[in-house]
Amino acid sequence: MATKIRLKRGGRKGKPFYRIVVQDSRVRSKGRDLDTLGFYHPAALPEPVSEVNVHKTLDWLAKGAQLSDTARSIMSKTGVLKHYHDGTRPEATTASITGGVVENKGYNAPPPPREKEEPVVEAQDTAVPEEADAAEPVAEPVAEPAAEETGTEQA
Repeated sequence: MATKIRLKRGGRKGKPFYRIVVQDSRVRSKGRDLDTLGFYHPAALPEPVSEVNVHKTLDWLAKGAQLSDTARSIMSKTGVLKHYHDGTRPEATTASITGGVVENKGYNAPPPPREKEEPVVEAQDTAVPEEADAAEPVAEPVAEPAAEETGTEQA
């Protein structure tokens, strides 16, 4: 049986989401999957998100599965083809589109949520006078009684 690794589209109009799947080459692309290898979310911001199970992909490539053009591009970016051509086995089971290791979230995990950026407010450096200790009495200025003016000057 000739197998292909290709993308299976999901999502709604204008918001595509693809699963990277292994299918028989004679089956239509929306047909039955033999295995799911990962996902590709091109509409994610700020950059596309992709996760691929490296070990499963290498096993299918060893069995003779052929890559579609888009799947080949994604596998190249995640570093799967480098391991395939070198004949090495990676330590991590899942790779992201940047080639970094991703924690095990499952193969059909949704893309990570976008974090909202909060406006940064700079703290103002204002000198706060320290309060006096309650044990020490505070000396208040005493007002002297005003001398009455009598019109004569004292010498």
